[in-house]
Amino acid sequence: MRIAVIPGDGIGIDVTAEAMKVVRAAGEVFGRSFDLEILPYGADYYLQTGISLPSGGHAMLRDEFDAIYVGALGDPRIPDMRHARDILLGIRFELDLYVNYRPVRLLDERLCPLKDRGPADVNFVVFRENTEGLYVNIGGRFKAGTDDEVAVQEEINTYKGVHRIIKHAFEYATSKGLTRVCMADKSNAMTHGHALWQRVFWRLAGEYPGIHATHLFIDALAMQMVKNPAQFEVIVTNNMFGDIITDLGAQLQGGLGMAASGNLHPGRTSMFEPVHGSAPKYEGKNVANPMGAIL
Repeated sequence: MRIAVIPGDGIGIDVTAEAMKVVRAAGEVFGRSFDLEILPYGADYYLQTGISLPSGGHAMLRDEFDAIYVGALGDPRIPDMRHARDILLGIRFELDLYVNYRPVRLLDERLCPLKDRGPADVNFVVFRENTEGLYVNIGGRFKAGTDDEVAVQEEINTYKGVHRIIKHAFEYATSKGLTRVCMADKSNAMTHGHALWQRVFWRLAGEYPGIHATHLFIDALAMQMVKNPAQFEVIVTNNMFGDIITDLGAQLQGGLGMAASGNLHPGRTSMFEPVHGSAPKYEGKNVANPMGAIL
């Protein structure tokens, strides 16, 4: 298996080094061969060359590797974080990695901020739609920088995008022997785009009679995750809401340093990363938690 490794910036370099030790050890134990090719892309490369990824870089990652591993990206020397957006969002969109897979699993009760909760209470997965919603950057600013400024950011939901992420959630639950899938939206206020989520979710729910399908508005879901996380097995939601509630989920399992993620297109080259930031002030100090990277 050939894996492209982009350690990136800050503590990304530190945690990647530890994660690669685990990958190599797993290969030795299970008799597998992993070809780990470390690529230089990150803030230093961008500052030296003005390039985030070279021309054809996305195609190279897709066609020449079985998987992509990213440490962390972000550097205050690049205030607009152009290189991080180009690499992370670029890979997600160019490789059509429409599933953001975020397992939320508590490994030890001492890590959970909720009282009287243990590993049996915090063990679920969130599937976040990864290529649409508010993150497609459609919109604009009029009279920017004035008291009359108008800013518009549009949310895009397509039948194809909504259908495939919800179907993936149901298929995952079925394959793992799980029985509960919850979809979260804000269809009581966002009555156009989220009506599509409602229609697709309930139509697909009818195709999986063994799954107990439920719906919660996103604010109610956030409350229930804190009140009783044990009620959840699989959660599916849109890009923005998924971004927010997976950080809440990370806190339930011990913080961002414990959280891992996959950006997937099943059957194709996909990207895996811890979800914490690059924390440049801690780089090289041997204090960053590598568990998210290892997981």
